[in-house]
Amino acid sequence: MNKRFLCGNIVLSLVLIASGCTSIVGKRSNGINPEGFSGRIRVACVGDSITYGAGIKDRQNYNYPHMLGKSLGSKFDVRNFGVSGATMLKNGDFSYWERPAFKNATDFNPHVVVIKLGTNDTKPQNWKHSKEYVLDYEAMIDHFASLPAKPKIWLCSPAPVYQTRWGISEEVIVDGVIPKVRDLAARKGLPIIDMYSVLSNKPEMFPDKIHPNAAGAKVMADAVKAAILIQ
Repeated sequence: MNKRFLCGNIVLSLVLIASGCTSIVGKRSNGINPEGFSGRIRVACVGDSITYGAGIKDRQNYNYPHMLGKSLGSKFDVRNFGVSGATMLKNGDFSYWERPAFKNATDFNPHVVVIKLGTNDTKPQNWKHSKEYVLDYEAMIDHFASLPAKPKIWLCSPAPVYQTRWGISEEVIVDGVIPKVRDLAARKGLPIIDMYSVLSNKPEMFPDKIHPNAAGAKVMADAVKAAILIQ
């Protein structure tokens, strides 16, 4: 692993501690109590190819939302609304806003929304619109918050990038996306699930240097479960 990656990880961890965000689950007090729901608890996992499970052998059974659902049990209905290549940016080259998954996630009327979008936004053709990233992210938060179920929302930091590929940049993740997500979460009073930290120093879980394998997806599922449940 290169020195920049190690230094960036250390700096990010210090910043998260200083800002009052826990490194894995954010604000546990914002978790949900399953006993407070009469029916099944609907969980929408919104994201890109990492949420979708791209590159995972037997993706259907080993993407992180599926493993999250199995771990949470029958009380929960966890759906995968990940879209490979999707951006948070409305002006991105493959905006999540324009994908059928966005409408499907909306129609699902979830009780819980976990948002992990930002990796594809780091591509040069997308990050040239970086000033719009927070505006679009806040609009998505407000969109889901306005649904009838009034869901609780968690934001995720992007996963680490072990090698620049397809224009996806570790430097922009660390210096651009994560600070913007952190500041937005603080302003909106929302918890962060720090996928960057839980997946750091695990290059063996990233066969193509960008997408986690089934073991990495299990780490993600465990982090989300720890975040959304009241401990």
